[in-house]
Amino acid sequence: LKRRQFLLFLGATATTATLGSLERSQQSFLGLPQASAAEEMAFSPLKGPLPYKGLNIEAALQKVEYSEYVVQDDLVLAEGLTYDVIGSWGDPVGDSRFGYNNDYLSFVSTGPDEGYLTINFEYISDATWLQTYPTVIGKSLPAEAVMAAIAAQGEGIEAIDAYGLPEGELKSQITDLCKETLLDQGIGVISIKREPDGRWVRTNSASDRRITGMSGLEDDRYLQVTGPATAIFNKQSGQGYLDGLGSQIIGTFGNCSGGTTPWGTVLSAEENIQSQVPEGVYADGTSLAPSEKPFDVSLDGQGNVLGLAGNKYGWIVEVDPSNANDYGTKHTWLGRFRHEGVGVRVEAGKQLAFYSGCDRRGGHVYKFISTGTVTDPQDKANSGLLADGMLHVAKFNPDGTGQWMALTPSTPVDPVLPSSVVGGLVTLPSRPDGGFETVEDDAVALSFKSQYATLGDLYEGSELEKQGAILIDAHFAANAAGATSTARPEDTDVRADGTVFIAFTSGLSGGDGGPDKSIFVGPNGEDFEFGWIMKLMEDDSNPAASTFTWEMVALGGEPVDGGFGFANPDNLEFDRKGNLWLVTDMSTSTHNKPVPTRLSEEGEMLTQKALLGLFGNNSVWYFPLEGPQAGEPVMIGYGPMECEMTGPFFTDDDKTLFLSAQHPGERNGIRQDMAAEVHQYEMKTTVGESFIQNRVVPVGSNWPDKQPNSAPKPAVVAVRQIDGNPLS
Repeated sequence: LKRRQFLLFLGATATTATLGSLERSQQSFLGLPQASAAEEMAFSPLKGPLPYKGLNIEAALQKVEYSEYVVQDDLVLAEGLTYDVIGSWGDPVGDSRFGYNNDYLSFVSTGPDEGYLTINFEYISDATWLQTYPTVIGKSLPAEAVMAAIAAQGEGIEAIDAYGLPEGELKSQITDLCKETLLDQGIGVISIKREPDGRWVRTNSASDRRITGMSGLEDDRYLQVTGPATAIFNKQSGQGYLDGLGSQIIGTFGNCSGGTTPWGTVLSAEENIQSQVPEGVYADGTSLAPSEKPFDVSLDGQGNVLGLAGNKYGWIVEVDPSNANDYGTKHTWLGRFRHEGVGVRVEAGKQLAFYSGCDRRGGHVYKFISTGTVTDPQDKANSGLLADGMLHVAKFNPDGTGQWMALTPSTPVDPVLPSSVVGGLVTLPSRPDGGFETVEDDAVALSFKSQYATLGDLYEGSELEKQGAILIDAHFAANAAGATSTARPEDTDVRADGTVFIAFTSGLSGGDGGPDKSIFVGPNGEDFEFGWIMKLMEDDSNPAASTFTWEMVALGGEPVDGGFGFANPDNLEFDRKGNLWLVTDMSTSTHNKPVPTRLSEEGEMLTQKALLGLFGNNSVWYFPLEGPQAGEPVMIGYGPMECEMTGPFFTDDDKTLFLSAQHPGERNGIRQDMAAEVHQYEMKTTVGESFIQNRVVPVGSNWPDKQPNSAPKPAVVAVRQIDGNPLS
């Protein structure tokens, strides 16, 4: 999607631009000279390792300008910008500590230049976490003894059902280890203020607190729950595992992206819970046994030894940062799946709509619609609207239209066919056994349809219990209903005009499935790794609409192939002017991976995944949607080594952009003695001419302390202009 196409795709959105902006946009349609982003922005775009058009460097000069590149182990920002570290792993928070792998951020103002910063802590990067824990936390872990005990079971055995172990030293050691991992996940609330010089500092109020992966286990800080799944949690008996706690829930983990409501609460999205507890459930909604997800040498299966019930994880958690006694509520009407983010649409006189994607290959896009309507968008009573409504899932049509399908017991079964998706694999509820099964043959999927007429036939219990079970099993129920399999929908964010923007990070297939072949294809019809950004518009701009239109407005990849210069778009955020900011999520294993030639040993072109090393570190981008720069994104920063930049969130005045730097040093751990390597890359200019780049790449990380041999730590930063002006 070239810039000119992008401007056309903006459609109604572009009509809100000023007259001067429209004139400039019209010039682009006519092919007249266009001001570059570098000429219009308040700061200079950053020169990343890959040439892109927003820098306005002539193609003939790019071979010289990019022949050498030095990657820095730092949050490197465009000229005129700076950052301050607000908090990092291990810092005190209330009666606990700042967790690991900080992700979504939300700032809720409590007055001029002060407020609550709520932080998600997603997971621990096992090798680096274990390496740096003694230094950062100041105590030891029984990891070596636990690993030795697992290895002693026999050659090739890497997991153990710790839940089934007799009480004793080994079970106690695994319990202690898992408690520490879960302590470093969940949600944190810290109070901060802005100093006269623009720096943000902590103020350590009484509301500062942690909600961890084991809240409620050893205290009374259980999480609460609303919606139909409560009927499942309160069962006295069932087909599967019950934890005996009823509607009380121990902790939250896998907390990835999220959302913020106009009434000042924060929504935290539980994503990859399948790494710690069983994902599958029985027909009555009860969990598979803890033994189905044993504890293993990569520190997965953390819920096993504690007997956590898998069906209680994978939800949206709402927290009021201003209420020191609020430890979170899981709203089950919003569905259980691998939530990445929450797009919030709240308008007076209309029903509330929340949008979320299931971040897995073949995952779906969902919308919750409240039964009740909003009176005052800032009224905290609006939280009650989340307790009653309906979950819908998107069906995208190739012609740019789509429908929302309600996930109810009466919804017809019409499963996704394996032949329709990249990779030829879908997962469907397994009956009469619990869990789910892989289907690779259309005939099997059609046979499934002939056996079950509606979703209600796949689940057991009263109508309320069936509805609860469907919500608990939302992804597999949506597959059974024929919802569109998509390309790892990461973030969903709603612009002020009601348009929903969705980041689809990768169009490849995997063990969970793959995206629909008719929707998610590259410029030449190929399986596409680099990702897309879609805009979705509800018909009549009605949050409760049952139909919508959609368009792809941006394409990842190299500029010569129509890409915008980034790969694997992830979290999205809008500034006050309605411009889009985004961060990328390339897998750590691909960062700066050498590409000395674009041909394999067999003489074939390398796959797109093999080319990801060209893009360097994960990065931060500014993507104007209006005015003379519309459709010309520029890089404003890139993260420390082996890191993912996450959680962008603006203050109301746009003078500060909060960012999370997640898992620095995830692959190589501590950078030893400033170690670095020189890699070669066969690059292309923006017009397609090849050249070789020599790139200096640090090995491991010492960020944020940036001292030789210091431990890398996930941290939260505040980005601002040095002159104190707004960022856009």
